[in-house]
Amino acid sequence: MRRAEPTAGTAVTFVLGSAFSLQFGAAFAALIFPYVGPLGAVTIRLVVAAVVLMAVLRPRLRGHGRPDLLAVLAFGLVLAAMNACYYQSIDRIPIGAAVTLEFLGPLALALITSRRLLDLVWVGFGAGGVVLLSGGAPDGLDPVGVAFALAAGTLWACYILLSAQAGKRFRRADGLALAMVVGGVAILPFGVGTAGASLVDPPVLAIGALVALMSSVVPYSLELLALKRIRPGTFGILMSLEPAVAALAGVVVLSQLLGGWQLLGIALVVVASIGVTTFGKPLKEPQREELADRYLG
Repeated sequence: MRRAEPTAGTAVTFVLGSAFSLQFGAAFAALIFPYVGPLGAVTIRLVVAAVVLMAVLRPRLRGHGRPDLLAVLAFGLVLAAMNACYYQSIDRIPIGAAVTLEFLGPLALALITSRRLLDLVWVGFGAGGVVLLSGGAPDGLDPVGVAFALAAGTLWACYILLSAQAGKRFRRADGLALAMVVGGVAILPFGVGTAGASLVDPPVLAIGALVALMSSVVPYSLELLALKRIRPGTFGILMSLEPAVAALAGVVVLSQLLGGWQLLGIALVVVASIGVTTFGKPLKEPQREELADRYLG
């Protein structure tokens, strides 16, 4: 019997489920920061995710040359650095604000290829959101946390470009699985150095494994299913809601209440992201390759 494909309505549910899984997973990760620190939490997440993805996908290296291996190496290093910066950020500022600031990386990437006057409006919304979040409001955020979130956003833009390269060079999600291994190996010395034996403490490891599933394995699987039945534009609009979902996760899991100005800042960045997704030109594959060559060598 042929397996039924997800309907468009189900695909929307998958995308929203991915966003909730990802952001609530990050909120749960913050619960183990007092025991293993941000780098320890990143280590558990990447190592567990790598083990799961390798077991499920069983990627092959045979038939791939040096350029392919260098691409997946760069992908994995960026993956590790991006998550390390993000976790350092949510250790200092509310998760909703961190995700909003991180979103500026993909937002900037979407604007790079555009030359339309309308896109200046979205730039203005995004800039206004940053001002309100990072210090323009009376209850401004920790500047170090803001810096880590912006660094994570920059690395996220690099991640998008490298993901496209890995997708071309490896079948299915083999590139992601291999990159997760590279990222796990790269971050392991930092995690061990900061957390030591606490990394394998059963309660901590259990929460870390849950975080790995919620933040890596489940979101990827749901997005892959959704993209079979949903337009990329609709997918982008739904993903633009992630800062709001992150703010909700911060309230529910971490009791992080944001001020009115900060909520307005999140709303402005969400509007900017939806605007770019709805009215901007999609980044075509040749443009991705050109940007990857220009900025990633």
